[in-house]
Amino acid sequence: MITTDILIIGAGPTGLFTVFEAGLLKLRCHLIDALPQAGGQCSEIYPKKPIYDIPAYPEILAGDLTDKLMEQIKQFEPGFTLGERAETIEKQEDETFIVTTNKGTKHQAKVVAIAGGLGSFEPRKPPIPNIADFEDKGVEYIIRDPEFYRDKKVVISGGGDSALDWSIFLTDVASSVTLIHRRNEFRGALDSVEKVQELKDAGKINMITPAEVKGIIGTDKVAGVSVVQKGGEEFTIETDHFIPLFGLSPKLGPIANWGLEIEKNAIKVNNALDYQTNIPGIYAIGDVNTYPGKLKLILCGFHEATLMCQSAFQRIFPDKKYVMKYTTVGGVDGFDGTRKEAPKAVVKKIE
Repeated sequence: MITTDILIIGAGPTGLFTVFEAGLLKLRCHLIDALPQAGGQCSEIYPKKPIYDIPAYPEILAGDLTDKLMEQIKQFEPGFTLGERAETIEKQEDETFIVTTNKGTKHQAKVVAIAGGLGSFEPRKPPIPNIADFEDKGVEYIIRDPEFYRDKKVVISGGGDSALDWSIFLTDVASSVTLIHRRNEFRGALDSVEKVQELKDAGKINMITPAEVKGIIGTDKVAGVSVVQKGGEEFTIETDHFIPLFGLSPKLGPIANWGLEIEKNAIKVNNALDYQTNIPGIYAIGDVNTYPGKLKLILCGFHEATLMCQSAFQRIFPDKKYVMKYTTVGGVDGFDGTRKEAPKAVVKKIE
């Protein structure tokens, strides 16, 4: 059993910043996320896309924002359960909650903060009739361990950042990489598109456009794919792995069955106070919640996380009074023994 003060469901930007705000209150956090790494959509879908509305950053790449947040919370030593989806929640007699994942990992906390962004993500699957027969037999929708493809023939399908970035990365891992996209134009970051073009010109990536994968060949595992190019020409490509990267579809998933008040696939909260749900002790912050005037912006999620942590402190320590101090005055003490503080002014006596 993993125990913590605040259990955060969702390791996107809002969930990560919650760790910092909780740390200032000496509250420990553990995060659960169905994705294999922290960062949510910023890491999984558009790591190289710029974001322009993060305070103090005129422009920052989504992946870099995740890195900065991870650096910021490092001293508060958060725990992570990644690659697992929060499945069930049970309230105990002592007012704590036990959340169990789809892999059976149990977590216990006095406060649960749902920061799941738009929900848990499920891969968008291409309309290939027999694709389900080859899932985990050569068909993968998410790349979790690049070394899994060492010296293998790989076919990637898609035209966004994930397809481009993984095609680039796997050229140094796989024995061959083929990128297939139904258009000649790609939707990814310009530098990624240019890098793929360079690798194609160097003979390191086989790029086929405009074309689509229409079938999978094999018996017990993937042996090849059937490709139809614009104009009707059909041919096959031998491969060990077919990886369609068409993005992820957000769903509330099992959270929708937790007895929370739901409105239009979002969790209703009390925004007049602390973003608590209809179940005391369970909060919802970030894009996963809804209330009058809600804006689905990362900076709004940061604000909600800050107020939620203040309420969580009072719930966990009802007899304690917290006096807020600015970090410029009080500094930041990490659980790892580190301390950040502003330089003290030098007082000099004038004779």
